[in-house]
Formats: sequence, C-alpha cells, structure tokens
Amino acid sequence: MQVSFSYDKKKTLQALRYHFIARPEIKWMMIVVNVFAILAAGLFYSHKIRPEPFLLGTVVWLMMMVSVWYVLPYSIYNKTSTFKESFTVYFSESDVKLSSNRGYVDWPWSTFVMFIESPHFFHLYFDAKSFFLVSKENMTDDFRQELRALLKAKIDKN
Repeated sequence: MQVSFSYDKKKTLQALRYHFIARPEIKWMMIVVNVFAILAAGLFYSHKIRPEPFLLGTVVWLMMMVSVWYVLPYSIYNKTSTFKESFTVYFSESDVKLSSNRGYVDWPWSTFVMFIESPHFFHLYFDAKSFFLVSKENMTDDFRQELRALLKAKIDKN
C-alpha cells in the first residue's frame, strides 16, 4: 500500500491543533482554567468578589486559547521544513517506508507507540510528543479502511 501527498497549510494547522488539544496536560489545563473562569464569573455577578479575579480568569482563558489555537500550531508549522515537502509512504506488513526528494527512511512497526485519526490525517506517534502526519487527501475510502485496519493490527493503541 502506498500514498503520495504534500501538506496543505490549513489542514496541517488543524491537525496540529488536534494534537495539542488531545494532550492530557492541555486538556487538564483547559478544564482548570474554564472552571476558574466560570466560578469567578458566578462569584463576580453575585457580588461576592471584586472584578479582578473575573478579569484574571478571562485573560488567562484568552491567552491559553490563543496559544493553543494559534501560537503553538503556527510556530511548529513555520519551524518544521517537513511540512513544505512532498512524500510517498509505503505501508507493508513489516514496516513503513517514507520517501521524499531528500531520501528515505524505514520504520519498523515497533517504532510507533500509537496512532490517532483526525479529519484529514493519520497521526503516527513515535512517543507522546513526536509524530508524523500522513495525509488522507489522496486516499480512497477503501484505502483508508485498509490502512486503518493495518494500523490497528500493527500499533498498540494505548
């Protein structure tokens, strides 16, 4: 099985956002900040606290959302040259081969610790923070189903 693709900036940024929001530490931070903001808003509107804690919660929430939604994805996208190249990925029973005009690399299936699927990509994770995006853009529905089955069989999804 093989697929060739290049990265579309909008879809890649969406995939990077998906990655960041899926991280447990980001999820917990979002929950804590949202609970604080809601609690501060409730206490402020019931005149139990001054406006400063409410404003602080609002500012922290806005900074967090801007950083997760814009700053992190754009900084990763802009500093990674990988997103400006074209690739061909070959999936076999023993390994995954990635080739581009700069060369190729073979990864045995044991290299991957997990995978997730977002609307436009398969995210193949080497560890909790390192991953490779495989675009679904040029895949047929049958190819996607076969690849999904192969990934489930070869990668232990934690």
